[in-house]
Amino acid sequence: MDRRRFLTQALSVAVGGVVWSACGGSKQLLSPGDTVASLANNTLVIPDAPVAAPGEIASFITPQSKFFRIDTVIGSTPQLKAAEWELRIHGLVNKEVTLKMADIAALPQVENVITLGCVSNEIGGDLIGNARWGGVLLADVLKLAGVEKEATQLASTSSDGWTCGTPVDAVLDGRPAMLATSMNGEPLTAEHGFPLRMIVPGLFGYVSATKWLTDLELTTWDAFEPYWLKRGWSAEGPMLASSRIDTPRTGDEIVAGNVPIGGLAWAPRAGVAKVEVQIDEEPWRIAELVPGGTGDTWVQWRTKWNAQAGEHRIAVRVTDTKGVVQDEELRPVAPSGATGYHVINVTAV
Repeated sequence: MDRRRFLTQALSVAVGGVVWSACGGSKQLLSPGDTVASLANNTLVIPDAPVAAPGEIASFITPQSKFFRIDTVIGSTPQLKAAEWELRIHGLVNKEVTLKMADIAALPQVENVITLGCVSNEIGGDLIGNARWGGVLLADVLKLAGVEKEATQLASTSSDGWTCGTPVDAVLDGRPAMLATSMNGEPLTAEHGFPLRMIVPGLFGYVSATKWLTDLELTTWDAFEPYWLKRGWSAEGPMLASSRIDTPRTGDEIVAGNVPIGGLAWAPRAGVAKVEVQIDEEPWRIAELVPGGTGDTWVQWRTKWNAQAGEHRIAVRVTDTKGVVQDEELRPVAPSGATGYHVINVTAV
């Protein structure tokens, strides 16, 4: 079925839970034999949330229990055992390699804060999250097999048969593409891919974030067509710069006077240079950026507005460090991600 119909049916089944939602998924308890050794490097400084009323802006780090999900097999979460898990690396490589969890644990362990977004996220939507991912660099893993120069696509397969295709260049260009075993200092839950999943910053999840990973094949774009490409979605899936307003919400009735406005913005790889807000037809005003974001994460932003009584329109846009302004043209999510400004309407009384 197509992605949009799949999401509609999945959400109707979830009932407050989540298949591609930011508000669900109970944490699964892991047996002692399933856990992976904790990471030695746990020194990242995570910025505080903006000083505003609680809950007005999403936190910089998204808890694992609230991180969005998408599963193509509804109601059937793989329950893998770390002791039995294996990863096969083959195809256009110097030598085929099969790794166990002990091999992953023996590699240099890293931790990176990375924002992961869904290509089906509507403008202003919540199918996006930011987490501290712990594990190993994917480039380090591929070096064990040796990547042949003809390889252009990294095909990954999950234990439930789902397939994904990732540009090899995006894995080997120096960005912190990872095989993750933890989120926010905790082992991955079953829902989020235990014992190991892929994360590649700068790409939408459908081309980069395979859960329950069991197979990596170095191949070409002509030789392999992964799950979502067969259904008409674009091949390489670069994540698009965008922004959203978390407070106030569209339709809110607010008290005239000093009103906080805030939300999130992201400009994958390049990084956020500035966020601007427009009230009605006034000139764009520059918002304050909360310190702590990078080109691989979202950024929290905030400003204040002296609201006069009446109906008002509020819009937001982001500009990256290369001077590129967020695309204003309204386009749907298919086949490569939605574009346009997030606009809300409020009433001041």
